Amino acid sequence: MSAVITEQSQSDTTPVPEGATGIREGAFGHATGLSCRECGHGVELGPFYACPECFGPLEIAYDFPAITREEIEAGPANIWRYKALLPVPTDIEQSPNMEPGFTRLLKAHNLGRELGIDNLWVKDDSTNPTNSFKDRVVACALSAATEFGSKVFACPSTGNLANAVAAAGARAGIKTVVFIPSNLETPKQVNSAVFTESLVAVNGNYDDVNKLASEIAGEEEGWAFVNVNVRPYYAEGSKTLGYEIAEQLGWRLPDQVVIPVASGSQLTKVHKAFQELVKLGLVEDKPYKVFGAQAGGCSPVSAAYKAGVDAIRPVKPDTIAKSLAIGNPADGIYVLDICRETGGAVEDITDDEVREGIVLLARTEGIFTETAGGTTVGVLKKLVETGQLDTTLETVVINTGHGLKTLDAVSGIVGPTATIEPSYAAFVAAGIA
Repeated sequence: MSAVITEQSQSDTTPVPEGATGIREGAFGHATGLSCRECGHGVELGPFYACPECFGPLEIAYDFPAITREEIEAGPANIWRYKALLPVPTDIEQSPNMEPGFTRLLKAHNLGRELGIDNLWVKDDSTNPTNSFKDRVVACALSAATEFGSKVFACPSTGNLANAVAAAGARAGIKTVVFIPSNLETPKQVNSAVFTESLVAVNGNYDDVNKLASEIAGEEEGWAFVNVNVRPYYAEGSKTLGYEIAEQLGWRLPDQVVIPVASGSQLTKVHKAFQELVKLGLVEDKPYKVFGAQAGGCSPVSAAYKAGVDAIRPVKPDTIAKSLAIGNPADGIYVLDICRETGGAVEDITDDEVREGIVLLARTEGIFTETAGGTTVGVLKKLVETGQLDTTLETVVINTGHGLKTLDAVSGIVGPTATIEPSYAAFVAAGIA
């Protein structure tokens, strides 16, 4: 028995005839084609991301096999344990890759007690190979780029993606070129430059960099831009966050989940993962609420949610949370839909609250998060204070990256509490004990 699962109806999606695109058999696992999220029009598998009928975003369509929890649990301790649910070949483990995923899910007793949440977990993706969740999506994008015979592996990025693309390309032996805003945090620039000879800083914000990448992708043959022309494959990697959360909770869905929103893809894919697990009979169907977190200096989705409108009005980012600084989020409208449909919300906080969130998570759970995680923890706190989040329900908050990448964000508010002479008398005089 198999299950056909897509974001939209599959009525217009036709499986790709063998050899129709020169793709080797099984190269994309159980993926059968691409389907428009807006109109449902079907497109064959290939480096396509926009519907030729309505220009809507394309999603991967599948014909999933029957699969058991035991089969998944017998897989490797990385995202490839879920390979049957991803657009990757069955022998994906044999290709040189970073083997991301299956990061820890920590019971956050101290943070929960501080915020008054009875049952709180932190999904900590800062322990991935390049210290962010982007290793997940890049692994799937790299698999697609390889199958398409791409010569250059590239991306526009706010930092974490550039790190992941440069490292994964080095591991796979493919040329990488990464484009970043010129004002990106220095640690993120270094974390990319160490892996690639081609780090290109662009004067402008992320939306300017992304526009340039789209132009290059349209002109240069053989370039695979992970979040442009191979975006449908790339985006599926975020599903593994949802799969892992459910498996690590003992094959059940949480009651509430709080997720940072940049492009919005991660939130939509975690929701998609939960729905797939239900349809495949791997978890029990139950209501759950999805909450989105944004920084106030770049909060177009939160603004739309609070205004009760369906359109996202682009903004010019002005926030320390640069990894979330996407003023025109591609999946913003779908974030609105999901948060509203599940009874969740989209909230935003100030930069000072982002900094406070970073310190709060560090001093309660020993997790040093970057500004995106500070945003998510800060929004979690605000959701509690405003009564939007039910503190009696099991809640998961996602930390997407490590704080060593954004040291400048907190360097001005943490540091030595005292400077003393090397004597016991000085120690006593300082009143530290």
